[in-house]
Amino acid sequence: MIIYLTRRESFNAAHQLWVHEWSEEKNFRVFGKCANKNFHGHNYDLMVTIKGKPDPVTGFIMDAKKLSKIIKTEVCDILDHSNLNVDPNFLPAGTPPTTENLAYYIWKQIEPHLDSNCRMHCIKLYETRNIWAEYYGEEDF
Repeated sequence: MIIYLTRRESFNAAHQLWVHEWSEEKNFRVFGKCANKNFHGHNYDLMVTIKGKPDPVTGFIMDAKKLSKIIKTEVCDILDHSNLNVDPNFLPAGTPPTTENLAYYIWKQIEPHLDSNCRMHCIKLYETRNIWAEYYGEEDF
């Protein structure tokens, strides 16, 4: 029996979407308000779903409090109230701080800290209530 457990956490961060090789006109045409020179912010909601077989004694695939601590320590404490373009974080240098890229690198940040009897299933990162990205660990399109 495989069970899926989801933990929700949140963080606030600012960013700007901008390609330096493009003209200002093209950046605003492609990125709209997200190209604001003074940056802009989001209240991100992060859903981390893991999967595994429940422990026969505890019934947990992982203690949800432990999962929360991992998410907070490895992601939220790093990104909360930061500027994703300039503050140190786990995005490789030059990586656009899009919701899509964040979802992928959040997975990479959390995965090594999970208990051995469970695995990542999904990262779902809400930028707004109408826009989110999901990552399921696929590397190929």
